[in-house]
Amino acid sequence: MFNIGELYASGKGVPQDYVLASMWFTHAASHYPASEIADRNNVPVSINEIALKMIPEEIAEAKRMAREWKPKKER
Repeated sequence: MFNIGELYASGKGVPQDYVLASMWFTHAASHYPASEIADRNNVPVSINEIALKMIPEEIAEAKRMAREWKPKKER
């Protein structure tokens, strides 16, 4: 999830989209195991860096999307 956020933040392989980057970083923050302290600590930094490039409405949209996101069911 963190890597997907990085791709959207940088625009590598996908259109650059800070809202989607923030959404994926938010998901990553809640899914890292407690044992992965270094990686887990990088997520808030990335969220804050992206937030500096966003307007308040975009930040709110990213948070809404993160709350409402559900994985697709496998077929």
